[in-house]
Amino acid sequence: MPRATAAAAAQTAHQILDSATGLFASRGFAEVSLDDVAKDAGVTRGAVYHHYRNKAGLFRAVAARAQATVADTVVEAAGRAGTDPGEQLRAGCHAFLDAITATPSVRILLVDAPAVVGWQEWRRLDAENSAPHLRDALHDVGVADDLLDAMTAQLSGAMNEAALWTAQQPDPAAARTQAHAVLDRLLSAVLT
Repeated sequence: MPRATAAAAAQTAHQILDSATGLFASRGFAEVSLDDVAKDAGVTRGAVYHHYRNKAGLFRAVAARAQATVADTVVEAAGRAGTDPGEQLRAGCHAFLDAITATPSVRILLVDAPAVVGWQEWRRLDAENSAPHLRDALHDVGVADDLLDAMTAQLSGAMNEAALWTAQQPDPAAARTQAHAVLDRLLSAVLT
């Protein structure tokens, strides 16, 4: 039997990742089996193992892609905000809150990932994606160098908690509006 081409293998890996993302987001890591993912993706269980080694490896890939997607959304929003560093910070922070609560990211990144991939790996993923952009934006608005790391960690934590809170409310749209209003107050304090 001929081996799959590189393009076909990449397409299969992508299908698996898409299916796993949807399943992990809707049911959570503990409730999804590799058989579920294979069936949803229309591939064999062996294909899932071939591309991702095991369930934890598959989840790690899903979390890494979700982190990168959220970070890309933040960067794009900040770029569209013009040249004022304060407006870029504001736009990026609001985009983070929207991106993480309007997609499967909240359950994957904030609920399951710290437990599944471990705290250190979860922090590493954040440090490679969103955290550097937030740190740079805080630097650009004049946060003192000796406070940058602490400010980055605390503002990031506040936004993560806001996302978790928003996702747990019976009316997520209304909760998101409230979270944005509070985020504006926090950012106003940072920007003064």
